[in-house]
Amino acid sequence: MSGVNEIRSTFLDYFRKHGHDVVPSSSLVPRNDPTLMFTNAGMVQFKNVFTGAEKRPYVRAVSSQKCVRAGGKHNDLDNVGYTARHHTFFEMLGNFSFGDYFKDRAIELAWQLITGEFGLPKDRLLVTVFSEDDDAYELWRKIAGLPESRIIRISTSDNFWMMGDTGPCGPCSEIFYDHGEHIPGGPPGSPDEDGDRFIEIWNLVFMQYEQLSPRERLPLPRPSIDTGMGLERISALLQGTHDNYATDLMRSLIMAVANLTGVDADGPQRVSHRVIADHLRASAFLIADGVLPSNEGRGYVLRRIMRRAMRHAQLLGAHEPLLYRLVPALEREMGHAYPELTRADALITETLRLEEIRFRRTLERGLAILEDESRALVDGDRLSGETAFTLYDTYGFPLDLTQDALRSRGIGVDTDAFERAMGRQREMARAAWAGSGEAATETVWFKLKERVGATEFLGYDTEQSEAVVTAIVRDGTELSSLGAGERAQVLFNQTPFYGESGGQVGDEGLVTAPGLKARVAATAKRLGDVLVHDVTVEAGELMVGQAAELTVDHARRRSIRANHSATHLLHEALRLVLGDHIAQKGSLVAPDRLRFDVSHPKPIDADELARIEDIANEVVLQNDPVVTRLMAVDEAIESGARALFGEKYGDEVRVVSMGRPSEGSNRAFSIELCGGTHVARTGDIGLVTIVSESAVAAGVRRVEALTGHQARRQLKDDSQRLQGLAGQLRTTASEAPGRLDALIEERRKLERELAEARKKLAMGGGGEGDAPIRDVGDVKLFARVVAGVEMKDLKSLADDAKKRIGSGVVAIVSVADDGKAAIVVGVTEDLTGRFDAVHLVRLGAAELGGKGGGGRRDLAQAGGPDGGKADGALGAIEGGLAT
Repeated sequence: MSGVNEIRSTFLDYFRKHGHDVVPSSSLVPRNDPTLMFTNAGMVQFKNVFTGAEKRPYVRAVSSQKCVRAGGKHNDLDNVGYTARHHTFFEMLGNFSFGDYFKDRAIELAWQLITGEFGLPKDRLLVTVFSEDDDAYELWRKIAGLPESRIIRISTSDNFWMMGDTGPCGPCSEIFYDHGEHIPGGPPGSPDEDGDRFIEIWNLVFMQYEQLSPRERLPLPRPSIDTGMGLERISALLQGTHDNYATDLMRSLIMAVANLTGVDADGPQRVSHRVIADHLRASAFLIADGVLPSNEGRGYVLRRIMRRAMRHAQLLGAHEPLLYRLVPALEREMGHAYPELTRADALITETLRLEEIRFRRTLERGLAILEDESRALVDGDRLSGETAFTLYDTYGFPLDLTQDALRSRGIGVDTDAFERAMGRQREMARAAWAGSGEAATETVWFKLKERVGATEFLGYDTEQSEAVVTAIVRDGTELSSLGAGERAQVLFNQTPFYGESGGQVGDEGLVTAPGLKARVAATAKRLGDVLVHDVTVEAGELMVGQAAELTVDHARRRSIRANHSATHLLHEALRLVLGDHIAQKGSLVAPDRLRFDVSHPKPIDADELARIEDIANEVVLQNDPVVTRLMAVDEAIESGARALFGEKYGDEVRVVSMGRPSEGSNRAFSIELCGGTHVARTGDIGLVTIVSESAVAAGVRRVEALTGHQARRQLKDDSQRLQGLAGQLRTTASEAPGRLDALIEERRKLERELAEARKKLAMGGGGEGDAPIRDVGDVKLFARVVAGVEMKDLKSLADDAKKRIGSGVVAIVSVADDGKAAIVVGVTEDLTGRFDAVHLVRLGAAELGGKGGGGRRDLAQAGGPDGGKADGALGAIEGGLAT
């Protein structure tokens, strides 16, 4: 058994055979412990199981947990590369019992594994126990047959484990391997214990108490087991080396660095090879778990790890970005055990490449300035804090990098002056927010961000996590707590809730803790990275500093994700069908619908909408993964990514790609800059159906659509309406459109016939003797009152009457069913010099209670509300002819 992968598999298989469920490694971003920056031990994902807050379908578990220690209390960053056993990333093997077996079975399983499966010689093993744990002492003698000289009692906290000031705790027992007298160092508990002769390989924690207060501890009703064995350390031991970096896995990564740089892996620059190999693992796994480089929180720690590795790549003489070219080697070694590496390959590669490109620019510029500013300094001097701050603030050169660059010359940095300069910058930034209107309302969030930091957004890859309340605000005033029935805006140190931005609505959900239930009605984004939760407490009390569980409304978020991804597909489909002039002018991504506004000069017809819908659904049916990458904004746009309306972009952007390239293209169907949440695969959208198209402004059209269940329900409702219509038409659904067209045409024919009949009736039935013509002086007047004739037909009647009388004036009033009247006056061409149709029609309209009228001298029209005075209107016109 020589390979690291084989050792990991042997450990997991051994405990599987002994009734343990193999539980996959949890994320490096803890979901159930907001006090931790990163997962740093195997038991972290089981914390709530040990406390009883969570129940799982098994009582025995085994895992290989990925861990990072590079920030906060557990920070091994500065030692990595210089020692044999320090890492930022490591794997912790562990077996767990949740109220099932206890000390005797735990010791028995551990002893059988290391002496049987792993074949370690018994005479090289010794153990420690807590000084008061007589049970463990006797069990090691009985089960392992160890002599008293190899069971060492330790009275310090090194052998008593506690989760915190309160909570589950208990004694532990550590297993050590003795490398022999030729290695310096003494046994644990001795003055020389820090030597390399005795190396701890496994720690068994016997969780048997609950710490209620500093002075009160009670036995747990169901004692449990939590163990931890470092895979790198046991692998080194089984491969016959003191050095973790000499194991096959780490050696493979180191040789990949050597092959790309041409620098001897075991020469004077061996530290740089080790730093790169270790930091590559930490960086890749953190990116795969959703952490991206930034200047806050976890993202800042990741950036430090990445840039430390990149600095060592430069020391090895790499003139081009190096780390991203090592990703295939890492995947070969660890991709089988951790498939998330392969799934996130594109994101990991692009993030590493982009960060190294930017860092090289920063490094080159910063080192040149630093060289100029420190040329006169000698060993023991300190660089001014103002200079260090200028390098940081203006050129993006971190303080720790400045310190590292000067360390070899024995030069320090005036960090006190650096901090004073940072303080002055914060004061200036705060003052910049003072003012009126919206800027004034943001001031409270600026102050809070300065004090409690930005909110860590976890929502790209989880909808549930624990968090700590960092602030409660109501009407601009901070509160210490919020009681039942009260509402306020709440900040947490981390959250899975998405804050409204870029057209996507904010998340809703629950905040829970023992005795607490609160509802999040909305989430907003302030200052770019402060996520404000609109919270109403329904039961209990919410307090600053309290830990709580945040749960996003899953069904709502799922619908939002589908709708957001659908907007990307529709955007590209609109461009393909309507042309490259299409640009987004606004959007709404809600759980029940999506709305998309685009620049287009005319209505989008039904055939075009059908083609757009078909194209989008073709990509949905491909069911390919939706890929997210981190890129420089300029580079992203140059690569063809489209920027979304309303989104604010920094130097680095998330680029979302979906859909297969079209024939003859190597570009994904849709590539857009977007900070929103999206489906994992296009098939998760389910279905896209366009429900409306309309105008919202000059040259801007709005397309509204539904996806998933809403789209299906819409189509179902449409189908039911069609079936009902077919039933009324006494035909089938497929034949209903034809039947309806025939009925419409029949109705049009009847309407035409009715109009002709009304016209004949209005003209006196068509007989010459019936024509209502009389002489007014030397002018013939055709005057008639009709019923229900529309204005367009009145004009036609007037033209016909003018032809019949040859020379004269025509006046026709039509009275509608509602009592209103329309009037038309026509004057034959030979009389337009004497009479004006507009003047005459206004005389008639006045009688009808109307005002005005318009047209030409030969034909004019008007109307009025009082059709009962139709005869009076004709009389007024007749009077107009006589004057």
